[in-house]
Amino acid sequence: MNFEHFIARRYLFSKKSHHAINIISGISMMGVAIASMAMVCTLSVFNGFQDLVAGLFTAFDPQLRISLAEGKTAEADDEALKALSKCPLIEVYTPVLEDQALVYQEGRQVVVTIKGVDDNFSEGTDIEHILYGDGSFCLHADVLEYGVVGIQLAAQLGLGTSFPDPLQIYAPKPGERVNMANPLSSFNHDELQSPGVVFQVKQAKYDSNYIITSLGFAQRLFGQQGRISNVEVKLRDDVSLQKGKKEIRRLLGPRFTVQDRYEQQEDIFRIMRVEKFISYLFLTFILLVASFNIIGSLSMLMIDKRQDVQTLRSMGATDQTICNIFNLEGRMISMAGAVLGMLAGLLLCWAQQTFGLVSMGKNDGNFIVEAYPVSVHPWDIVLILVTVLAVGTLAVWYPVKYLSRNLL
Repeated sequence: MNFEHFIARRYLFSKKSHHAINIISGISMMGVAIASMAMVCTLSVFNGFQDLVAGLFTAFDPQLRISLAEGKTAEADDEALKALSKCPLIEVYTPVLEDQALVYQEGRQVVVTIKGVDDNFSEGTDIEHILYGDGSFCLHADVLEYGVVGIQLAAQLGLGTSFPDPLQIYAPKPGERVNMANPLSSFNHDELQSPGVVFQVKQAKYDSNYIITSLGFAQRLFGQQGRISNVEVKLRDDVSLQKGKKEIRRLLGPRFTVQDRYEQQEDIFRIMRVEKFISYLFLTFILLVASFNIIGSLSMLMIDKRQDVQTLRSMGATDQTICNIFNLEGRMISMAGAVLGMLAGLLLCWAQQTFGLVSMGKNDGNFIVEAYPVSVHPWDIVLILVTVLAVGTLAVWYPVKYLSRNLL
Protein backbone atom coordinates (compact mmCIF):
# COMPACT_ATOMS: atom_id res chain seq x y z
CA MET A 1 0.00 0.00 0.00
CA ASN A 2 1.24 3.53 -0.84
CA PHE A 3 2.70 5.31 2.20
CA GLU A 4 0.61 8.47 1.74
CA HIS A 5 -2.55 6.44 1.25
CA PHE A 6 -1.80 4.35 4.35
CA ILE A 7 -1.35 7.42 6.58
CA ALA A 8 -4.45 9.14 5.15
CA ARG A 9 -6.55 6.03 5.77
CA ARG A 10 -5.29 5.80 9.37
CA TYR A 11 -6.19 9.45 9.94
CA LEU A 12 -9.68 8.87 8.52
CA PHE A 13 -10.56 5.97 10.79
CA SER A 14 -8.39 6.58 13.85
CA LYS A 15 -9.75 8.24 16.99
CA LYS A 16 -8.90 11.94 17.25
CA SER A 17 -7.91 13.70 20.46
CA HIS A 18 -10.83 16.10 20.02
CA HIS A 19 -14.22 14.49 19.50
CA ALA A 20 -15.41 17.55 17.56
CA ILE A 21 -13.10 16.61 14.68
CA ASN A 22 -14.93 13.29 14.25
CA ILE A 23 -18.27 15.11 14.32
CA ILE A 24 -17.19 17.69 11.72
CA SER A 25 -15.75 14.96 9.47
CA GLY A 26 -19.02 13.05 9.77
CA ILE A 27 -21.03 16.18 8.91
CA SER A 28 -18.79 16.81 5.88
CA MET A 29 -19.28 13.24 4.70
CA MET A 30 -23.06 13.46 5.17
CA GLY A 31 -23.17 16.75 3.25
CA VAL A 32 -21.48 15.12 0.28
CA ALA A 33 -23.71 12.04 0.67
CA ILE A 34 -26.93 14.08 0.62
CA ALA A 35 -25.80 16.05 -2.44
CA SER A 36 -24.85 12.79 -4.21
CA MET A 37 -28.18 11.21 -3.31
CA ALA A 38 -30.03 14.26 -4.66
CA MET A 39 -28.10 14.03 -7.94
CA VAL A 40 -28.94 10.33 -8.37
CA CYS A 41 -32.64 10.87 -7.66
CA THR A 42 -33.04 14.04 -9.73
CA LEU A 43 -31.24 12.76 -12.84
CA SER A 44 -33.10 9.44 -12.60
CA VAL A 45 -36.47 11.24 -12.53
CA PHE A 46 -35.50 13.19 -15.67
CA ASN A 47 -34.52 9.87 -17.27
CA GLY A 48 -37.85 8.42 -16.24
CA PHE A 49 -39.81 11.22 -17.92
CA GLN A 50 -37.68 10.95 -21.05
CA ASP A 51 -38.21 7.18 -21.27
CA LEU A 52 -41.93 7.67 -20.60
CA VAL A 53 -42.28 10.19 -23.45
CA ALA A 54 -40.23 7.98 -25.77
CA GLY A 55 -42.52 5.04 -24.98
CA LEU A 56 -45.62 7.09 -25.77
CA PHE A 57 -44.27 8.20 -29.13
CA THR A 58 -43.37 4.64 -30.08
CA ALA A 59 -47.02 3.74 -30.70
CA PHE A 60 -47.44 6.44 -33.35
CA ASP A 61 -44.05 7.47 -34.68
CA PRO A 62 -42.26 5.17 -37.15
CA GLN A 63 -38.94 3.55 -36.40
CA LEU A 64 -37.40 5.59 -39.23
CA ARG A 65 -38.87 8.48 -41.18
CA ILE A 66 -37.53 9.48 -44.60
CA SER A 67 -38.38 12.90 -46.04
CA LEU A 68 -37.00 15.31 -48.62
CA ALA A 69 -34.13 17.51 -47.47
CA GLU A 70 -35.59 20.28 -49.64
CA GLY A 71 -39.16 20.50 -50.86
CA LYS A 72 -42.48 19.26 -49.57
CA THR A 73 -43.44 16.25 -51.69
CA ALA A 74 -41.75 13.72 -53.95
CA GLU A 75 -42.95 11.32 -56.63
CA ALA A 76 -44.06 8.06 -55.05
CA ASP A 77 -42.22 6.17 -57.81
CA ASP A 78 -38.98 8.14 -57.40
CA GLU A 79 -36.08 5.89 -58.39
CA ALA A 80 -34.32 6.29 -55.05
CA LEU A 81 -37.52 5.44 -53.13
CA LYS A 82 -38.25 2.46 -55.39
CA ALA A 83 -34.75 1.14 -54.61
CA LEU A 84 -35.37 1.75 -50.91
CA SER A 85 -38.65 -0.21 -50.98
CA LYS A 86 -36.69 -3.26 -52.18
CA CYS A 87 -33.97 -2.95 -49.51
CA PRO A 88 -33.60 -6.32 -47.72
CA LEU A 89 -33.11 -4.60 -44.34
CA ILE A 90 -36.65 -3.19 -44.39
CA GLU A 91 -39.65 -5.16 -43.14
CA VAL A 92 -42.39 -2.52 -43.64
CA TYR A 93 -42.27 0.34 -46.18
CA THR A 94 -45.15 2.83 -45.77
CA PRO A 95 -45.57 5.86 -48.08
CA VAL A 96 -47.28 8.83 -46.40
CA LEU A 97 -48.83 12.12 -47.48
CA GLU A 98 -49.35 14.60 -44.64
CA ASP A 99 -50.78 18.12 -44.78
CA GLN A 100 -53.25 20.44 -43.09
CA ALA A 101 -56.96 20.68 -43.84
CA LEU A 102 -60.18 22.05 -42.36
CA VAL A 103 -62.72 19.76 -40.67
CA TYR A 104 -66.33 20.89 -40.43
CA GLN A 105 -68.80 19.00 -38.23
CA GLU A 106 -72.21 20.27 -37.13
CA GLY A 107 -71.21 23.91 -36.93
CA ARG A 108 -67.76 23.22 -35.47
CA GLN A 109 -64.60 23.66 -37.51
CA VAL A 110 -61.01 22.80 -36.67
CA VAL A 111 -57.76 22.96 -38.64
CA VAL A 112 -56.18 19.50 -38.47
CA THR A 113 -53.36 17.46 -39.92
CA ILE A 114 -54.54 14.78 -42.34
CA LYS A 115 -52.14 11.86 -42.41
CA GLY A 116 -52.74 9.61 -45.40
CA VAL A 117 -50.98 6.28 -45.05
CA ASP A 118 -50.66 3.02 -46.93
CA ASP A 119 -52.69 -0.01 -45.85
CA ASN A 120 -49.67 -1.53 -44.06
CA PHE A 121 -49.41 1.39 -41.59
CA SER A 122 -50.53 -0.75 -38.64
CA GLU A 123 -47.75 -3.26 -39.39
CA GLY A 124 -45.01 -0.63 -38.96
CA THR A 125 -46.37 0.99 -35.77
CA ASP A 126 -48.20 -0.02 -32.59
CA ILE A 127 -51.33 1.95 -33.52
CA GLU A 128 -53.54 -1.03 -32.63
CA HIS A 129 -52.48 -0.70 -28.97
CA ILE A 130 -53.75 2.88 -28.60
CA LEU A 131 -57.20 2.54 -30.16
CA TYR A 132 -60.41 3.01 -28.16
CA GLY A 133 -63.89 2.02 -29.30
CA ASP A 134 -65.89 -0.93 -30.59
CA GLY A 135 -64.65 -0.77 -34.18
CA SER A 136 -61.28 -1.61 -35.72
CA PHE A 137 -58.44 0.17 -37.50
CA CYS A 138 -59.67 0.51 -41.09
CA LEU A 139 -58.73 3.07 -43.74
CA HIS A 140 -61.17 2.31 -46.55
CA ALA A 141 -63.74 -0.23 -47.74
CA ASP A 142 -65.19 -0.24 -51.26
CA VAL A 143 -66.08 3.40 -51.96
CA LEU A 144 -66.00 4.50 -48.32
CA GLU A 145 -63.04 6.32 -46.80
CA TYR A 146 -62.50 6.13 -43.04
CA GLY A 147 -60.76 8.53 -40.69
CA VAL A 148 -59.28 7.56 -37.32
CA VAL A 149 -59.48 10.69 -35.17
CA GLY A 150 -57.34 11.70 -32.18
CA ILE A 151 -59.32 11.48 -28.94
CA GLN A 152 -58.94 15.18 -28.03
CA LEU A 153 -59.88 16.24 -31.56
CA ALA A 154 -63.00 14.06 -31.34
CA ALA A 155 -63.93 15.88 -28.12
CA GLN A 156 -63.43 19.28 -29.77
CA LEU A 157 -65.78 18.24 -32.58
CA GLY A 158 -68.34 16.83 -30.15
CA LEU A 159 -67.80 13.25 -31.36
CA GLY A 160 -67.57 9.93 -29.57
CA THR A 161 -65.53 6.92 -30.59
CA SER A 162 -68.05 6.51 -33.40
CA PHE A 163 -69.97 9.19 -35.33
CA PRO A 164 -72.95 8.56 -37.64
CA ASP A 165 -72.50 11.60 -39.88
CA PRO A 166 -69.33 11.78 -41.99
CA LEU A 167 -66.67 14.44 -41.36
CA GLN A 168 -66.56 17.19 -43.99
CA ILE A 169 -62.94 17.79 -45.01
CA TYR A 170 -61.77 20.85 -46.96
CA ALA A 171 -58.29 21.58 -48.36
CA PRO A 172 -57.20 24.45 -50.62
CA LYS A 173 -56.53 23.51 -54.21
CA PRO A 174 -52.79 23.71 -54.92
CA GLY A 175 -51.66 26.79 -56.83
CA GLU A 176 -55.06 28.54 -56.83
CA ARG A 177 -56.03 31.86 -55.30
CA VAL A 178 -59.21 32.06 -53.25
CA ASN A 179 -62.22 33.04 -55.34
CA MET A 180 -63.92 35.67 -53.19
CA ALA A 181 -67.16 35.35 -55.17
CA ASN A 182 -67.34 31.62 -54.50
CA PRO A 183 -64.73 30.64 -51.85
CA LEU A 184 -65.74 26.96 -51.76
CA SER A 185 -64.72 26.56 -55.40
CA SER A 186 -61.11 27.12 -54.33
CA PHE A 187 -61.19 24.11 -52.00
CA ASN A 188 -61.20 20.37 -52.54
CA HIS A 189 -63.92 18.69 -50.51
CA ASP A 190 -64.38 15.09 -49.37
CA GLU A 191 -65.90 13.05 -46.55
CA LEU A 192 -64.54 10.64 -43.97
CA GLN A 193 -66.62 7.95 -42.27
CA SER A 194 -66.07 6.62 -38.75
CA PRO A 195 -64.40 3.19 -38.32
CA GLY A 196 -65.72 3.11 -34.72
CA VAL A 197 -62.39 3.87 -33.01
CA VAL A 198 -60.27 6.85 -31.99
CA PHE A 199 -56.59 6.85 -31.00
CA GLN A 200 -54.88 8.25 -27.91
CA VAL A 201 -51.12 8.83 -27.86
CA LYS A 202 -51.50 10.93 -24.67
CA GLN A 203 -49.70 13.79 -26.38
CA ALA A 204 -51.73 16.84 -27.43
CA LYS A 205 -49.61 17.25 -30.56
CA TYR A 206 -51.23 14.09 -31.92
CA ASP A 207 -54.46 13.61 -29.99
CA SER A 208 -55.84 17.07 -30.79
CA ASN A 209 -54.54 17.52 -34.33
CA TYR A 210 -54.31 14.28 -36.31
CA ILE A 211 -56.69 12.27 -38.45
CA ILE A 212 -55.31 9.08 -39.98
CA THR A 213 -56.82 8.02 -43.29
CA SER A 214 -55.84 6.28 -46.52
CA LEU A 215 -53.06 7.53 -48.78
CA GLY A 216 -55.40 7.69 -51.77
CA PHE A 217 -57.86 9.93 -49.91
CA ALA A 218 -55.09 12.36 -48.91
CA GLN A 219 -53.69 12.48 -52.46
CA ARG A 220 -57.11 13.34 -53.90
CA LEU A 221 -57.90 15.86 -51.15
CA PHE A 222 -54.63 17.77 -51.54
CA GLY A 223 -54.42 17.38 -55.32
CA GLN A 224 -51.16 15.43 -55.01
CA GLN A 225 -51.93 12.30 -57.02
CA GLY A 226 -48.90 10.06 -57.24
CA ARG A 227 -46.93 12.10 -54.70
CA ILE A 228 -45.94 11.57 -51.05
CA SER A 229 -44.47 13.78 -48.32
CA ASN A 230 -42.44 11.10 -46.52
CA VAL A 231 -41.87 7.40 -46.07
CA GLU A 232 -42.12 5.50 -42.79
CA VAL A 233 -39.93 2.45 -42.37
CA LYS A 234 -39.73 -0.46 -39.96
CA LEU A 235 -36.52 -2.49 -40.03
CA ARG A 236 -36.30 -6.23 -39.66
CA ASP A 237 -35.94 -7.43 -36.08
CA ASP A 238 -32.40 -8.73 -36.72
CA VAL A 239 -31.20 -5.34 -38.08
CA SER A 240 -29.84 -2.74 -35.66
CA LEU A 241 -31.17 0.79 -35.87
CA GLN A 242 -27.77 2.35 -36.53
CA LYS A 243 -26.93 -0.13 -39.28
CA GLY A 244 -30.31 0.43 -40.93
CA LYS A 245 -29.99 4.23 -40.80
CA LYS A 246 -26.50 4.12 -42.28
CA GLU A 247 -27.51 1.83 -45.15
CA ILE A 248 -30.66 3.84 -45.97
CA ARG A 249 -28.69 7.09 -46.00
CA ARG A 250 -26.19 5.49 -48.37
CA LEU A 251 -28.98 4.34 -50.70
CA LEU A 252 -30.84 7.67 -50.76
CA GLY A 253 -27.99 10.14 -50.79
CA PRO A 254 -28.18 13.80 -49.69
CA ARG A 255 -31.63 14.46 -51.23
CA PHE A 256 -33.36 12.78 -48.29
CA THR A 257 -33.11 12.98 -44.50
CA VAL A 258 -33.43 9.87 -42.31
CA GLN A 259 -34.68 10.35 -38.74
CA ASP A 260 -35.19 7.90 -35.90
CA ARG A 261 -37.88 8.42 -33.24
CA TYR A 262 -35.71 10.65 -31.07
CA GLU A 263 -34.71 12.82 -34.03
CA GLN A 264 -38.37 13.13 -35.09
CA GLN A 265 -39.10 14.66 -31.67
CA GLU A 266 -35.80 16.50 -31.36
CA ASP A 267 -37.34 19.70 -29.91
CA ILE A 268 -38.99 17.88 -27.00
CA PHE A 269 -35.95 15.78 -26.12
CA ARG A 270 -33.61 18.78 -26.50
CA ILE A 271 -35.66 20.69 -23.92
CA MET A 272 -35.59 17.70 -21.57
CA ARG A 273 -31.81 17.38 -21.97
CA VAL A 274 -31.33 21.10 -21.26
CA GLU A 275 -33.51 20.87 -18.13
CA LYS A 276 -31.55 17.84 -16.96
CA PHE A 277 -28.22 19.60 -17.58
CA ILE A 278 -29.30 22.74 -15.69
CA SER A 279 -30.44 20.61 -12.75
CA TYR A 280 -27.08 18.84 -12.83
CA LEU A 281 -25.25 22.22 -12.68
CA PHE A 282 -27.34 23.43 -9.72
CA LEU A 283 -26.75 20.19 -7.82
CA THR A 284 -23.02 20.36 -8.62
CA PHE A 285 -22.94 23.85 -7.07
CA ILE A 286 -24.69 22.50 -3.97
CA LEU A 287 -22.13 19.69 -3.88
CA LEU A 288 -19.34 22.27 -4.07
CA VAL A 289 -20.79 24.12 -1.06
CA ALA A 290 -21.07 20.84 0.85
CA SER A 291 -17.45 20.01 -0.01
CA PHE A 292 -16.24 23.22 1.67
CA ASN A 293 -17.16 21.60 4.99
CA ILE A 294 -14.32 19.17 4.36
CA ILE A 295 -11.87 22.09 4.59
CA GLY A 296 -12.94 22.76 8.17
CA SER A 297 -12.46 19.16 9.22
CA LEU A 298 -9.06 18.97 7.49
CA SER A 299 -7.81 22.18 9.13
CA MET A 300 -8.75 20.85 12.58
CA LEU A 301 -7.16 17.51 11.72
CA MET A 302 -3.92 19.28 10.74
CA ILE A 303 -3.82 21.09 14.06
CA ASP A 304 -4.54 17.83 15.90
CA LYS A 305 -1.79 15.96 14.02
CA ARG A 306 1.00 18.55 14.27
CA GLN A 307 3.22 16.26 16.29
CA ASP A 308 2.63 13.39 13.85
CA VAL A 309 3.60 15.66 10.96
CA GLN A 310 6.84 16.66 12.70
CA THR A 311 7.61 12.97 13.25
CA LEU A 312 6.95 12.23 9.55
CA ARG A 313 9.23 15.10 8.55
CA SER A 314 12.02 13.80 10.78
CA MET A 315 11.60 10.46 9.00
CA GLY A 316 12.19 12.15 5.63
CA ALA A 317 8.68 13.15 4.52
CA THR A 318 8.67 16.27 2.33
CA ASP A 319 6.15 19.12 2.38
CA GLN A 320 4.63 17.67 -0.81
CA THR A 321 4.17 14.33 0.92
CA ILE A 322 2.38 16.02 3.84
CA CYS A 323 0.10 17.89 1.39
CA ASN A 324 -0.64 14.65 -0.47
CA ILE A 325 -1.64 12.92 2.78
CA PHE A 326 -4.25 15.54 3.65
CA ASN A 327 -5.41 15.84 0.03
CA LEU A 328 -5.99 12.09 0.08
CA GLU A 329 -7.85 12.47 3.35
CA GLY A 330 -10.19 14.98 1.71
CA ARG A 331 -10.71 12.73 -1.33
CA MET A 332 -11.48 9.77 0.96
CA ILE A 333 -14.15 11.79 2.75
CA SER A 334 -15.61 12.76 -0.64
CA MET A 335 -15.47 9.17 -1.87
CA ALA A 336 -17.11 7.82 1.28
CA GLY A 337 -19.86 10.43 1.03
CA ALA A 338 -20.33 9.72 -2.68
CA VAL A 339 -20.67 5.96 -2.14
CA LEU A 340 -23.10 6.37 0.76
CA GLY A 341 -25.13 8.98 -1.14
CA MET A 342 -25.33 6.98 -4.36
CA LEU A 343 -26.36 3.83 -2.50
CA ALA A 344 -29.07 5.80 -0.70
CA GLY A 345 -30.15 7.38 -4.01
CA LEU A 346 -30.34 4.01 -5.75
CA LEU A 347 -32.35 2.62 -2.84
CA LEU A 348 -34.80 5.54 -3.08
CA CYS A 349 -35.10 5.07 -6.86
CA TRP A 350 -35.85 1.37 -6.36
CA ALA A 351 -38.47 2.20 -3.74
CA GLN A 352 -40.06 4.78 -6.05
CA GLN A 353 -40.16 2.29 -8.93
CA THR A 354 -41.58 -0.47 -6.72
CA PHE A 355 -43.95 1.35 -4.39
CA GLY A 356 -44.52 4.75 -6.04
CA LEU A 357 -43.65 6.71 -2.89
CA VAL A 358 -44.13 10.13 -4.52
CA SER A 359 -47.37 10.37 -6.52
CA MET A 360 -48.14 12.74 -9.37
CA GLY A 361 -51.45 13.87 -7.86
CA LYS A 362 -54.36 12.97 -5.63
CA ASN A 363 -56.95 12.40 -8.36
CA ASP A 364 -56.77 9.21 -10.38
CA GLY A 365 -56.72 9.52 -14.14
CA ASN A 366 -55.37 13.09 -14.30
CA PHE A 367 -51.88 11.94 -15.24
CA ILE A 368 -50.38 9.34 -17.57
CA VAL A 369 -48.69 7.64 -14.61
CA GLU A 370 -49.69 7.64 -10.94
CA ALA A 371 -46.19 8.19 -9.53
CA TYR A 372 -43.08 10.01 -10.71
CA PRO A 373 -41.29 7.76 -13.21
CA VAL A 374 -37.70 6.82 -12.38
CA SER A 375 -35.04 5.31 -14.62
CA VAL A 376 -31.43 4.83 -13.46
CA HIS A 377 -28.87 5.08 -16.27
CA PRO A 378 -25.41 3.64 -15.54
CA TRP A 379 -23.60 6.54 -17.23
CA ASP A 380 -25.32 8.97 -14.87
CA ILE A 381 -23.91 7.06 -11.90
CA VAL A 382 -20.43 7.24 -13.44
CA LEU A 383 -20.89 10.98 -14.10
CA ILE A 384 -21.99 11.61 -10.50
CA LEU A 385 -19.03 9.68 -9.08
CA VAL A 386 -16.55 11.55 -11.30
CA THR A 387 -18.22 14.88 -10.42
CA VAL A 388 -18.06 14.25 -6.67
CA LEU A 389 -14.40 13.24 -6.83
CA ALA A 390 -13.47 16.18 -9.08
CA VAL A 391 -15.34 18.73 -6.93
CA GLY A 392 -13.93 17.24 -3.72
CA THR A 393 -10.40 17.35 -5.09
CA LEU A 394 -10.67 20.92 -6.40
CA ALA A 395 -12.37 22.15 -3.23
CA VAL A 396 -9.55 21.01 -0.90
CA TRP A 397 -6.44 21.26 -3.09
CA TYR A 398 -5.56 24.93 -2.56
CA PRO A 399 -6.84 25.18 1.05
CA VAL A 400 -4.74 22.14 2.05
CA LYS A 401 -1.69 23.63 0.37
CA TYR A 402 -2.23 26.94 2.14
CA LEU A 403 -3.01 25.41 5.54
CA SER A 404 -0.08 23.00 5.45
CA ARG A 405 2.25 25.94 4.82
CA ASN A 406 0.80 28.04 7.66
CA LEU A 407 -0.33 25.51 10.28
CA LEU A 408 2.31 22.77 10.09
